[in-house]
Amino acid sequence: MIKVASYNIHKGIGLDRRRDPMRILDVLREIDADVIALQEADRRFGAKAGIIPIHALEDHSPWKAIPLGANAGSMGWHGNVLLVRKDALVLDSEAIHLPALEPRGAVMADVRANGTPIRIVGMHLDLSGLWRRRQAHAILAHVDASAERRPTVLMGDLNEWSAGSGCLRDFGKDYAFAATGASFHVRRPVARLDRIMVSRDLRVVDCGAHQSAASRKASDHLPIWAMLEAV
Repeated sequence: MIKVASYNIHKGIGLDRRRDPMRILDVLREIDADVIALQEADRRFGAKAGIIPIHALEDHSPWKAIPLGANAGSMGWHGNVLLVRKDALVLDSEAIHLPALEPRGAVMADVRANGTPIRIVGMHLDLSGLWRRRQAHAILAHVDASAERRPTVLMGDLNEWSAGSGCLRDFGKDYAFAATGASFHVRRPVARLDRIMVSRDLRVVDCGAHQSAASRKASDHLPIWAMLEAV
């Protein structure tokens, strides 16, 4: 059994317009997932430094960031970060270059977390439906090209407002969607922009959008989570 989560942290800026990375860590500790995909986890301009300081992860969390060979001050790639528990074994990791009009990317890692070997892809897709579909195709092709097959989880902010068309149809050919519910906007969640998708060799045991006093203030998205087991 493994618990995964995805969270667009809005560069650490909460509804009170304060940037507070420790508040983000509070929310993540509430969820207590084994593997976490973060979006908007780097500053957009300048050195593109990570929102959550490395020392904060080391001293105040059970997780470590998976290295992706990006900028020295960044934990991820185009704001996408993967966190795993400190005792997890990272087997491989890489950034996925996506076709895009605006800076977008995805990240992939093979890990052994909580005794389970699994492949994780984190993503934040474009605002344009045409480019979202191109990006979905690029991600699926990249995963399919991997020499070794593993149970796979795709998760992140898809920016897809439709109920089942667009990039959701593309991903849905090979992956099942966890019924995590609406995650945006945090004031009144009506849109399922954030998604967790699993390969057919994984089963969703439980899932949801995490609502707490902290999560309703820390970002404009609610984090989503899923408990998974091998079929």
